[in-house]
Amino acid sequence: MQVAKRVVLFLLTNFLIIITLSMVMRLLGVQPYLTQKGIDYQSLLVFCTIWGFGGAFISLALSRVMAKWMMGVKVINPHSANSHEAWLYNKVQQLAKQAGIKGEPEVGIYESPEVNAFATGPTQNRSLVAVSTGLLHQMDRDGVEGVLAHEVAHIANGDMVTMTLIQGVVNAFVMFFARIIAWSLSQFVDEEKRGIVNFIAVFVLEIAFSLLGMVVVAGFSRYREYRADAGGAGLVGKGKMVGALASLQRSLNHMVEIPEEPKAMASFKISSPGKSGLAALLSSHPPLDERILRLKQMG
Repeated sequence: MQVAKRVVLFLLTNFLIIITLSMVMRLLGVQPYLTQKGIDYQSLLVFCTIWGFGGAFISLALSRVMAKWMMGVKVINPHSANSHEAWLYNKVQQLAKQAGIKGEPEVGIYESPEVNAFATGPTQNRSLVAVSTGLLHQMDRDGVEGVLAHEVAHIANGDMVTMTLIQGVVNAFVMFFARIIAWSLSQFVDEEKRGIVNFIAVFVLEIAFSLLGMVVVAGFSRYREYRADAGGAGLVGKGKMVGALASLQRSLNHMVEIPEEPKAMASFKISSPGKSGLAALLSSHPPLDERILRLKQMG
């Protein structure tokens, strides 16, 4: 059932993106970038910018709704919350005020044995902080407070918007250069074969350039994790933040495979399993031991 729900969500989201951006292209009167004289670079740049940034920002706008649906988040109602839920809700609001966030983030809980949490949302005033039941069961309140501070720091830093902008730039560059190179390659074959050669070349080059782009995006993602750790330490103290990361490290050492884990949510969470070698370049999170060491070295 969960897999079917996520497939439907994925298809609906992409359908919405395609329809919306196609309408925008038509309203703006964007002309085809391939002409009889070759590439119209201005039209190509507009085409790539709209599709590169448009898809990223539509996904950002839907991020809070998608996270609730994908993860099965139960949003806490402060008026009917039990004592544990009320503490969680009030703690997030307290930390948000400390961090200078004017709005009140939504706070939720999702069912999962993993020890994790995430923050998402298009703006500071339309954000969501969610924690897993596994985290609530295995961490004491000091540890939970450290995790919440980290997630609130993400919101205060505007990390969701920043990552969307970076992804949009990468998307646009990938599309732009893949099409220029593909068109150049197609000029080396007979005219009747140029269409299929151009199509295949665009497909292959977009995959190759996207992998390079993922390295850039992942690098910025790791940087924002260090920054959110420092921000969390500023909100609750270095000791609580180090303790929270140490608890997460212990939980990862004993982690079992989480079934039906939505891969799209991995970069939003506070931790992920460590990777080595080339895989580390594509990791959205730095190793927890490195994060702990950096915090301990803070003045």
